[in-house]
Amino acid sequence: MSLNNIGILGMGVMGSNLAYNLANNGERVSIYTRSIEKLKNIVKNDKSHLIVSFTSLEDFIFSLKKPRHILLMLPSGITIDFLIKDLLKFLTIGDVIIDGGNSFFKDTQIRSQKLLKKGIFFIGVGISGGEEGALNGPAMMIGGDKKVCYLLEPLFQKISAKYNKEPCAEYLGTDGAGHYVKMVHNGIEYSDMQLISEVYFLLKKFLKLDNKKISNLFSEWNQGELKSYLIDITSKILLKKNKKGKYILDLIEDCAFNKGTGLWASQNALELHAPLSLITESVFFRYLSTLKSQRMLASTLLTGPINNFIFKKENFLQFIEHIRKALYLGKILSYAQGFSQLKFASKKYQWDFQYVKIAKIFRAGCIIQADLLNKIVKAYTENNKIINLLLTSEFQEIVNEYQKSLRYIVVTGLKYGIPMPVFSAALSYYDSYRSEKLPANLIQAQRDYFGAHTYSRIDKEGIFHTNWVKK
Repeated sequence: MSLNNIGILGMGVMGSNLAYNLANNGERVSIYTRSIEKLKNIVKNDKSHLIVSFTSLEDFIFSLKKPRHILLMLPSGITIDFLIKDLLKFLTIGDVIIDGGNSFFKDTQIRSQKLLKKGIFFIGVGISGGEEGALNGPAMMIGGDKKVCYLLEPLFQKISAKYNKEPCAEYLGTDGAGHYVKMVHNGIEYSDMQLISEVYFLLKKFLKLDNKKISNLFSEWNQGELKSYLIDITSKILLKKNKKGKYILDLIEDCAFNKGTGLWASQNALELHAPLSLITESVFFRYLSTLKSQRMLASTLLTGPINNFIFKKENFLQFIEHIRKALYLGKILSYAQGFSQLKFASKKYQWDFQYVKIAKIFRAGCIIQADLLNKIVKAYTENNKIINLLLTSEFQEIVNEYQKSLRYIVVTGLKYGIPMPVFSAALSYYDSYRSEKLPANLIQAQRDYFGAHTYSRIDKEGIFHTNWVKK
């Protein structure tokens, strides 16, 4: 029996679809999972006949060419460590373990260092695109030993999504770089989804539009500068009905959950001292949404403004355009914060990120793919050392114009009691970032008053402390 090029361990939706993807691209694939029934179904549905299943971990490993390449498609956490322990019984020096799940980048760094001492390479690959992307071409963010990753890169590029025939799979940096970029990708995804949901709520609750009209708006917006995967699927979600003719969206409980990547992005931003307010507020909103029983009680006890506003037709159309512009600017600010965090991380972890590569990866196959990324690609092609995307020629004019719409939408939401946490955070970030002066001087004075933390001054150099109590 001829040996296979790669093995996949973990046959959930992502693992099985990646196996099909590899096989459809002419690669012989070994697969292993504990469920014999699942293995049979996968092999049965493999039209290429290039997928070979194994019920023994040892047989699975010995079916692979040396150096062996084993792709783990498992949930993040200690399960991966237990599995690595089992794999080490059969692996030899030079073999490669690839973690394609949503692992925390620091766990990837630790595993990489530990396994390298045993002569085994550990590669972290962020994979985005969900089950459809895994089958037809995901975005892939590769991190680990440079030489090993460059050997694997052609295989990943072969099965990845393509944007104008350009593969959306790139080597980004050592150890946890791939998983780090995937973490930030997911953070941007959180804020993007939240911005869209706030627009949906504004259209439905404030303007009282039905699902079909809202869907039509999103479809229209998806033909212009807002064109993106999330805008597209939102227009489709709004129209889906069940057998009784009821909109499924209206039957879904308003509690949003998470798997932790947004939390990790926010926690790491705090460690890096990087402002990540849009993404962090998106995480907080999900937490707040799950307090359903408390919200139901609060709705009967706490009051707010009454929505009795009526638009004239011409004002209505202007307001819709304000919403569109505010949403586009919100997305720009979200990407700006995300790429700013990548810049902080690149310096901290010595990854030397090439941001144009990251932006190109995001253009197809992943959840945050959007036409907006072409502007980001152009900006970083011209200068990899951009301080902040808001300061570039690609965005400066748009931001200065669309901030008026963002301001108008936020004020309207606040006035009529429509919750808009991420739009509000976006405006606060924008106004803070563009302010030459901030009230941080008072904060420093307070810190010095109660804790003698000292302060610097604008009129002379040095570190100062004031005895605030002494008259």
